[in-house]
Amino acid sequence: MLSQNNWLRSWSNDLYLWSDEIVDRDPANYTTLAFFDLLKTTARTASGSAKDKFHFTYATTEWLALSQSGVSAGYGVEWAVVASLPPRQIVVAYTEAGPAVAANLQRGEVVQTIDGIDVVSVNTQAAVDAFVAGLYPDQAGETHVFTLRDPRTSSVRTVTLRSENTTSRPVQNVKAVATAAGNVGYIQFNDHLATAEQELVAAIDTLRKAPITDLVLDVRYNGGGYLDIASELAYMIAGTVPTAGQPFESLRFNDKHPSINPVTGAPLTPVPFHTTTRGFSAPPGQPLPTLNLSRVFVLTGPNTCSASESIINSLRGVNIQVIQIGSTTCGKPYGFYPADNCGTTYFTIQFKTVNAAGFGDYTDGFAPMNSFGAGGTRVPGCAVADDFTHALGDPAEARFAAALAYRYGESCPAPTGFGPSSLTKPASEVSWGAVDGVIMKSPWLQNRSLSSS
Repeated sequence: MLSQNNWLRSWSNDLYLWSDEIVDRDPANYTTLAFFDLLKTTARTASGSAKDKFHFTYATTEWLALSQSGVSAGYGVEWAVVASLPPRQIVVAYTEAGPAVAANLQRGEVVQTIDGIDVVSVNTQAAVDAFVAGLYPDQAGETHVFTLRDPRTSSVRTVTLRSENTTSRPVQNVKAVATAAGNVGYIQFNDHLATAEQELVAAIDTLRKAPITDLVLDVRYNGGGYLDIASELAYMIAGTVPTAGQPFESLRFNDKHPSINPVTGAPLTPVPFHTTTRGFSAPPGQPLPTLNLSRVFVLTGPNTCSASESIINSLRGVNIQVIQIGSTTCGKPYGFYPADNCGTTYFTIQFKTVNAAGFGDYTDGFAPMNSFGAGGTRVPGCAVADDFTHALGDPAEARFAAALAYRYGESCPAPTGFGPSSLTKPASEVSWGAVDGVIMKSPWLQNRSLSSS
């Protein structure tokens, strides 16, 4: 334990972005995980939120399975939290595979009970721990019973879900919608996983051939992941002309490393707009298809985070017009290189990023122009809450519909709330006392992640 703690102390002192804000402690006095939890800043942003909102670990085997192949134990469903405190509301956001599809879970269905426990009203710690464990099984082979209500019909049904090692589908619902002003492309992009690379290439190529005049990129549930995949997608949207010779983003480490990347040992050079595949899941070196668009509509929510925000920031940095429809993003212009030590992979913030215009100060997120309050970096667009009465990709879904209306010069609908958050955290990491809209996805996805290779 002491040797691991000493390694963490040295590693954090060298690489943590705010290493001068860590209080130095005797590593012999703590368990390893308790010590790691202390190796971060306690400072707050101007809005009062934690300066470092993401500092976590994974078992290395679990991390590799999730990041490389999208495999994790579960039901193949994304839950969304509309209200995290009683009267609590947890709904089906979308399904991907496995038991959720077999049980025909539908977007918008509201969870009433899990294993007989009232999810809506009960608030004892034991009950909360039990039903959250049902939402997020630790391993394959667990069986849990759910009672679900369809708010559209008021019908109630009971389903039994048995967890499996399911594979995420990061790209869904690729389509071209015909309008009087030309075809509009739509992509539901859920995760910057390695498997997303090939799927995004195929999606963009499909829309290129349609062809389309505008793109609606739905990243409302996309917590981030590989920054290189974000760079590929941004290039495929904008094309060669605006991105030529421009950085996608530039990395800034702490003051100990002003010119050399301390992880790779290479000189600090900007992350480019990648014009060819990087080899995550597509063969490396293949030219990327491009849409050559001068603007893009981005559908966002509180779990639009990190690499997803990089797409917004980088395109704005090369004068691509970004129209934001939805609610304020999470605010994470930071990232890391995951590090394994003795079977545990550690994630600590090591760098911040700026776009080609030198901007990267959006720690309180991007917000549509007519959002409530004064927080967030304002972006043209409309504040629209999540609409669970329509399927994702349905042109009648509120956020998609607002984007289509904006194209015709129509005014935004009256601004609605921040909307719900997706919730895919392990049970041990869920804070049910949190403000609505801030319960997170699997935490590694909400940071920019770079491999060290």
